[in-house]
Amino acid sequence: MLTNWIILGVSLVYIGGLFAIASWGDRKSERHGSRIRAKPVIYALSLAVYCTSWTFYGSVGLASTSGYDFIPVYLGPILLFTAGYFVLRKIVRIGKAENITTIADFIAARFGKSQALAAVVTLFVVIGILPYIALQLKAVSTSFNVLISYPEIIMPLGIAGTALWADTALVVALLMAVFSIMFGTRNIDVTEHHQGMMLAIAFESIVKLVAFLAAGIFVTFFMFDGIGDLASRARATGYVAERFAVDIDASKWVTITLLSLTAIICLPRQFHVAVVENADERELRTAAWLFPTYLVAINIFVIPIALAGLLLFGGGGVDADTFVLTLPMLARQEALTLFVFIGGLSAATGMVIVATVALATMISNDVFMPLYLRYRHGGARVDVDIGTTLLSVRRVAMTAILLLAYAYYRVAGDGQALASIGLISFAGVAQFAPAIFGGIFWSSASRSGALAGILAGGMVWAYTMLLPTFAASAWFPETLLTAGPAGIGFLRPQALFGIDFNDTLTHGVFWSLSANIALLVILSLASRPSVLERGQARAFVQVMGAERTARPRALQGSLTIGDLEELAGRYLGAAVVRRAFAEYLAERELPPSVNDPVDAGALRFAERLLASAIGASSARLVIALSLERDNIDIESAMSLLDGASAAIQYNRELLQMTMENMRQGIAVFDEDLRLAWLNERFRDYLGLPEKYGRVGVPIEDIIRYSAEQGEYGPGDVETIVRDLLAQYRLRRPATYERRLDDGTVLEVRTSPMPAGGVAVSLMDLTDRVEAAAELELAKRELEQRVDERTRDLMNLNEQLRRASDAAQQANLGKTQFLAAASHDLLQPLNAARLFLSSLAERPIDPENAELVGRVDTSLRSVEDLISGLLDISKLDAGGVEPQVEDFNVGDLLRALGTEFMPFAEERDIDLRMVPSNRIVRSDRQQLRRILQNLLSNAIRYTPPGGRVLVGCRGAGERVRFEVLDTGPGIPQDMRDAVFREFQRLPNDEGNEQGLGLGLAIVERITRMLGHTVELRSRPGEGSIFAVGVPQGSATNIRRAAAARPVFRAGELADAIILCVDDNADVRDGMAALLSGWDCDVRTIASSSEWRRGLAGDTPDLIIADYHLAGDEKGPDVVTEICGVLERVIPTIVITADPSEGLREDASRRGHAVLGKPVKPAALRALMSRMLSQRATVRRTAS
Repeated sequence: MLTNWIILGVSLVYIGGLFAIASWGDRKSERHGSRIRAKPVIYALSLAVYCTSWTFYGSVGLASTSGYDFIPVYLGPILLFTAGYFVLRKIVRIGKAENITTIADFIAARFGKSQALAAVVTLFVVIGILPYIALQLKAVSTSFNVLISYPEIIMPLGIAGTALWADTALVVALLMAVFSIMFGTRNIDVTEHHQGMMLAIAFESIVKLVAFLAAGIFVTFFMFDGIGDLASRARATGYVAERFAVDIDASKWVTITLLSLTAIICLPRQFHVAVVENADERELRTAAWLFPTYLVAINIFVIPIALAGLLLFGGGGVDADTFVLTLPMLARQEALTLFVFIGGLSAATGMVIVATVALATMISNDVFMPLYLRYRHGGARVDVDIGTTLLSVRRVAMTAILLLAYAYYRVAGDGQALASIGLISFAGVAQFAPAIFGGIFWSSASRSGALAGILAGGMVWAYTMLLPTFAASAWFPETLLTAGPAGIGFLRPQALFGIDFNDTLTHGVFWSLSANIALLVILSLASRPSVLERGQARAFVQVMGAERTARPRALQGSLTIGDLEELAGRYLGAAVVRRAFAEYLAERELPPSVNDPVDAGALRFAERLLASAIGASSARLVIALSLERDNIDIESAMSLLDGASAAIQYNRELLQMTMENMRQGIAVFDEDLRLAWLNERFRDYLGLPEKYGRVGVPIEDIIRYSAEQGEYGPGDVETIVRDLLAQYRLRRPATYERRLDDGTVLEVRTSPMPAGGVAVSLMDLTDRVEAAAELELAKRELEQRVDERTRDLMNLNEQLRRASDAAQQANLGKTQFLAAASHDLLQPLNAARLFLSSLAERPIDPENAELVGRVDTSLRSVEDLISGLLDISKLDAGGVEPQVEDFNVGDLLRALGTEFMPFAEERDIDLRMVPSNRIVRSDRQQLRRILQNLLSNAIRYTPPGGRVLVGCRGAGERVRFEVLDTGPGIPQDMRDAVFREFQRLPNDEGNEQGLGLGLAIVERITRMLGHTVELRSRPGEGSIFAVGVPQGSATNIRRAAAARPVFRAGELADAIILCVDDNADVRDGMAALLSGWDCDVRTIASSSEWRRGLAGDTPDLIIADYHLAGDEKGPDVVTEICGVLERVIPTIVITADPSEGLREDASRRGHAVLGKPVKPAALRALMSRMLSQRATVRRTAS
């Protein structure tokens, strides 16, 4: 039994386990800076925080009401991570280069580090995400309230009558605030990778996926008999079929796909996970395939669960959003039910934790910090630890965010489906998409355009989408939606300017994004950006270039490196800042003195360091205030930072652009042989990690790394390093080729620099060297192959010539023999036959008549002998070409009976031919000859009074023809000999003997056709000859069937009528009735009998009972028959069911309907009319 305490206890244990996982991950990452090995997989799984309780519960609910409309929610992310991978990579690289902390920080940094823009984005994103967080509160509280009623399924009442203290959603909100604070406010530097929190989020992603799949598998395969069972039941249930039979709304699909594509970047939690928590671009490559795979996997059972819920819970009573939970409850599966609840809890808590961490960081950095700094800067210098203050602000912000989300839930969220709430938030954060995507690809996009676009788009979104949710909850009059504000119809929120879309979502997205993009473009083209804006635009748009550095100059003033360390330490901690500055000075080969004056580079470094804690815009303000205390006014300080950044950026871009556009890999080393410049191609050629591309790296380290990788071949690494360093110190021009382990051939050129130092260029010669080597090898191989092929060809030609001569001689001999036999032998016999016939017609005495008879018999024997020899010669010479076709053996057997019956009666032999309508595939004429020879032998060797039986039966995929006789039988030692030429058995009965060629001809024909011939015999009892022939297909002889005479209007005689009824008495009665009308009646009881019942014929009309045995229906049997025969057959459906639905089903199929009991007159009239129409159609077609 699931009690409240069990549910709460398991939930708290699970949350505690998540916290333990996060703590373990943080400890592991802190020890010597180690990272978790499976970080790319963890990164990809953490992206699945996209799948919130909307996915876990709401997708099923959306599918239950709107069919397939849930699919576009996941199409967008899949498209972005596959086709739009380069966009993601660019955004991630910008985030790392600029020390971005939030999406507001990203947008503000792109547009001149504008504090106003950052504050607007922050406030707007908080408003936009509140409905989404409210969605999670609703999902968790609803699922909890449903679960506590277990095993009963009781939907919780609305919140209207629920007291505040008794509302589960409020408890959930407070608990999630605690969890978010525990997980997300342990460090001040939000750009430090929270490996522990990401590990916990990844674990939650696995839990919710496994829970959803477990529920889907149980519902599909244990509550039902699989997908097919669900689908068939859904089709048979009207209201369920209607949900999935609606046409897809293309505009709505495009809108949702666009929203989901932007949401994967614009949602604060997704930006935090995808950009801020990214440690390496290789993680993004793993996510490019793993994250889309996850999205597909978690949606596999959405439709089956939705169908199951609709089928089992009917059209109402149970909220469709809870199907994934209530279906296991219905099956009394306590463990699975609790596991599903934990899965839903994982989906909600993961989203809430990351979202509140991101939102709280934005509030503290972009709203609180600017106000705090401007308020404090006029007073005494602040010496307190500001980092602690920031953490406190973030904790308060997290609590406030969740309470505001709860307030939205109380006001507007209770009556809406989960999916509708989520789409409102998607549309809200989509207002950042023009600024983000335009900002990284269009360098002319300006701060004023972005700010105006976001404000305009946000206001239109709030008016067209957020406001109607409050109106639906009665917080505003309903006339606001129907008549517009103050009765102004063209300002109706859901039909702005009188334009009504198919759905309100597309309407709101269209107008809000149109206003946003229009103002962004217009104001960007009309305004002139500042120096810093232009520099930041270049940094964002051209970020895909290589790492760039420049030597900054010192600034006037008394601000020192120590002052910057102290300033940054108050935000990040003294130890962290001291270590960061030490690394910065070491990289630039500057003395680690805290009293040295700062330069533009040090200011820039300090600004980026502060940005990791308080954001780009607030970091810029902190540095500017520090310069102001150094007797530089605030505006001059801002200008100084802008100028320094722009100058550094310009110098970097100019030099890097030149180097990156060269085909060679280039590196420049100073007089101390330390790296001064290099391009990306140089690193790619040598496979150098990123750290070896930093300015100041000694060339000795680069050589040693390559030697350790085996790029210089075998040998002592230090010896290789020492020898190469000696060569570089000579500062002499040199050119040589270097072959790497992977086969790459590089041309290395070293050139001394006039002011000291050396330039090294690398050119890839692999293609040239390989092409030359392959050309030489191909040349040698070609010559060798030409010689070999020439000899082989000459030998082959000689062999072919000899074989051709021999074949021609053999064919000529056979041709001559056949011609001679045909002409020289048959011609005299033909003449003798004519003379003998003439003699037989003249009056002669009895003695001479007997002589004429004997001559006739002898002449026929000679004719048979020569005919047999000619047949054998033709078969052996391959002169017979089989004409294989599919045909019915009935006509063949009847013809054989007609032919041999007089012969058998003359010899007093009982010849029986078993009729059959089987279809075989063979040469009709050659098969007839086989059976003629076998039947002739059987009659010839059977004594008077004996019997001969001919028939066929099925044998697997073949038809077995058998000829049985009661003759003397064949001894065992003669059974092979009888198939050879001129081998005959003694005929003790004195009957006429054959020539010994019949079975030889049978053996050759069966071999030619690929048939089989078998012999079984018992001496004194008789023999059985069997010929195996492949079965044929009735569909291949349909043209012959179609050639039957057509019916004249009103005639029933000879019409083939198929009766389908599971009642034997009805079948017999119908057969008796129709036979009296001269119809050819065939009867069957089910679909499994129609092939046997028709025996290869095609019915002219079908009379079928609607309800057959089991679940089978007569119209379905008719459909099967027509499909196999590939024709439409007139059909009369007979039924005792008077329902209109049955008649509509029959009419839709094109069938006529008669009710039971059937009146013969009505039946005959209907049959005549339908056969008349069919006859008319045939005559018209002909």
